[in-house]
Amino acid sequence: MIAHLRRALTWLDAVENWLIALLAISLVLLAGAQIVLRLSSHGLVWLDPLLRVLVIWGALLGAVAAARQDKHIKFDVVGRLLKGRALVVTRGVTMIFAALVSALMLKASLGLISVDRESATELFSGVPMWWAEVILPVAFGLLALRFALRAFAPEEANARAEGSAP
Repeated sequence: MIAHLRRALTWLDAVENWLIALLAISLVLLAGAQIVLRLSSHGLVWLDPLLRVLVIWGALLGAVAAARQDKHIKFDVVGRLLKGRALVVTRGVTMIFAALVSALMLKASLGLISVDRESATELFSGVPMWWAEVILPVAFGLLALRFALRAFAPEEANARAEGSAP
């Protein structure tokens, strides 16, 4: 079971990394193209909203990658005051809390998508707004998973973050 979980997480890590790289390359190329097109007075109206969506997607996937590697934003006052078992327990509780908040955000984002699907809100040129929002439940679900792994299998998560897991 653990071996299957490790393989699945390794596959997920690779997919996340490829998506982040693809988004970064797309942002650079599309933004550059838009600049060149604007200089020649031929900018594409739909490209700016698309670039904003890609930035949000990149930020959310970056947050997932940061949580995977335990590099997310954290306020570590307690970590400096506590040692040993107390630190491990406190960190576990914190990760459970973060997983629960992420799960609640997943639920809320599904509601947002549902509302936007019903209202037929458009992002640009007939593209439904909810297509851009699909990243929200995906990212929050992955964040919940990453935080839960850190809470319930901290050694496994730490080994994976450091690259020493088999």
